[in-house]
Amino acid sequence: MRILHIIDTFSPVAGGPPEAVRLLVKGYQAIGADIEVLCLDSPESPFLHDIPCVVHALNQSFLGKYAFSPRLWRWLGKNARNYDGIVMNGIWTFPGLCLYLRSRRTEARYGIFTHGALDPWFKRKYPLKHLKKMIYWPIQHAILHGAEAVFFTTRTERDLAQTSFWPSKWNSVVVPYGIFDPELDGGNPQSQIDAFYRRIPELRGRRFLLFLGRIHEKKGCDLLLKAFAKLVGDAPEVDLVMAGPDQMGMQAKLASLAGQLGAGARVHWAGMISGEVKWGALRSCDALVLPSHQENFGICVVEALSVGRPVLISNQVNIWHQIEEDKVGLVEDDTLSGTEKLLQRWFNLAPAERDAMARQARPCFLGRFNMSKAAEAINAIFASNPPTRMRRIDCDWNSHVC
Repeated sequence: MRILHIIDTFSPVAGGPPEAVRLLVKGYQAIGADIEVLCLDSPESPFLHDIPCVVHALNQSFLGKYAFSPRLWRWLGKNARNYDGIVMNGIWTFPGLCLYLRSRRTEARYGIFTHGALDPWFKRKYPLKHLKKMIYWPIQHAILHGAEAVFFTTRTERDLAQTSFWPSKWNSVVVPYGIFDPELDGGNPQSQIDAFYRRIPELRGRRFLLFLGRIHEKKGCDLLLKAFAKLVGDAPEVDLVMAGPDQMGMQAKLASLAGQLGAGARVHWAGMISGEVKWGALRSCDALVLPSHQENFGICVVEALSVGRPVLISNQVNIWHQIEEDKVGLVEDDTLSGTEKLLQRWFNLAPAERDAMARQARPCFLGRFNMSKAAEAINAIFASNPPTRMRRIDCDWNSHVC
């Protein structure tokens, strides 16, 4: 089958969706399927050079984040019929509307990954933005309703998506999700660790917790810094590394806050890390910590598990049930008191208990989070005959129940 994935941008500063599509590319290749991707980035963008499939980069869009693109309209009109299925990654933007309108003319079959954008947390946190989205909802709902499938990465994400707007009728498909085994990529673990310590040499010989993600209020960065500062005296041998792009201009304020709370010397700002440096950070940390307010999946959580590191997360990371079931980390509320409790519980664990979590982390990853199955699930939707939109189903591919 020939599948096209569309995304507004592959820029790493856009967070999880670009990384998710990169992983899906590997998933398709692992099962021998044909995939191409389309984005509204410049063809010269350096972050496009390592994507191992055909990339159609249509250059800049207009109207800010809405990503209006006449080039996309013309391109889909000419090429949409050439694909067995088209998957839009993200909602609320022009590319999704463009795909919907073109599908009505070309009979192209399409699906949509919402990537957490229908979580009710956004409704509570940004009520004014929610009002704007309510005005746009009749259009967005038509796009979702007309899709062969709306893809979700967990059952929790699927169920929460039904609660943010009305009406909310579409074909829901929960697909297996995860990453590819980093131990099969040919990387050298010691080289990766050395690369990380070259980035932050003062951490050699010290234990540290790792935050890996955008420096964004959604991620609970402020909660983590406040909780760490309060408990910093309980674990004098443990530092905190904050690694990720400063998308909202929050880092300077948070660094100042850490200093005011007396923890500035124990908090290290790594900036955005990738490749060997990222994997070295994951391999070297005591645990990954993510007290996020909303996380439809949590790729960094799975990355930590894949190299045998425990995770400390909030119960708003939608794979928290699996973390607790497999005893590979700790889970608390996404509040200041919950984050304090999360860190305190970790500091209070005996070394043998922390080691037991670490030993279970990689088996948890191997047993639950295989990205190649996501590609199979997507292909199965477009291979169906008659089209699924004629059958109106709600499907959970993880449990094979429709």
